[in-house]
Amino acid sequence: MSASPLIEIKDLRIRFHGDDGRITHAVDSVDLSVANGATLGLVGESGCGKSVTSLAIMGLLPKQSAEISGAIRFDGFDLLTTPDQTLRDLRGNRLAMIFQEPMTSLNPSFTIGDQIIETILRHRGGSRRSARDRAIELLRRVHIPSPERRIDDYPHKLSGGMRQRVMIAMALACDPRLLIADEPTTALDVTLQAQILELMRELKAASGAAIILITHDLGVVAEVCDEVAVMYAGEIIERAPVDELFSAPQHPYTVGLLGSIPRLDHRAEQLATIEGMVPNMARPPGGCRFAARCPFVLDACTKVPPPLVELSDGHLSRCIRAPLELLVS
Repeated sequence: MSASPLIEIKDLRIRFHGDDGRITHAVDSVDLSVANGATLGLVGESGCGKSVTSLAIMGLLPKQSAEISGAIRFDGFDLLTTPDQTLRDLRGNRLAMIFQEPMTSLNPSFTIGDQIIETILRHRGGSRRSARDRAIELLRRVHIPSPERRIDDYPHKLSGGMRQRVMIAMALACDPRLLIADEPTTALDVTLQAQILELMRELKAASGAAIILITHDLGVVAEVCDEVAVMYAGEIIERAPVDELFSAPQHPYTVGLLGSIPRLDHRAEQLATIEGMVPNMARPPGGCRFAARCPFVLDACTKVPPPLVELSDGHLSRCIRAPLELLVS
């Protein structure tokens, strides 16, 4: 990116120590950056490390089992070495997250208004009346009808789409500089997905916040992201401007992901799939982590971990056979 990054992640490594002594290598050597006003899509299948990365940014990984190294620099702070009290001041304020499951993220014992108001009072202070007025305005901003009435509803009275809007309103309560959205359209129907994505575009345009969008849905990425980073088995295996990634993917895993998307202009009896299974991250392979599933694998791929190499301006790939144009044509 040409703009200076709002958040910069350098050589992030995360290991989880199990009670049985087993160590899981959840994230390895991750480098990422996001500029002010930009949206980065973090893509990969379940278990690839994308949500763990977001929880590391928020300082929400369990300290008793998670071993974290590297650096996460945000707005003048290194979030990995920042005192807990400072992190609590940042979370919900300059740094906010929309969690994957709105029903479990909202407290069923309190009204949605109480939960938004608590965030505002915690970080901004002021009177409860002014915080309530702000909460009503936030609900209106995320297109919840009759916000003056719905503010006193409990979460169980709202649909899944409305609960997701409440989560977005809560995340925006203090005008964060960075918003992390973890699968914000999961379990929503197509119409609600489109509404939530349109809402995120509106909010980005209005506030200028940077967004990290975590998803397994490449269609969502195509709609709202400027850049995309693809994760596999704890590593970033490709990063590119979104249009370039869709038109000229440079890693076999990305090629496989794009090939598995159903197309309206092509009828197929069976959807394309990526054969094989992800590696056991308690014993990650010594070479390329995708080698066992890769249709273009060479002997060299299994011997040495490939570096993340820049192929063109802003387009990086972790594949010794890149560029792939001749292989996939």
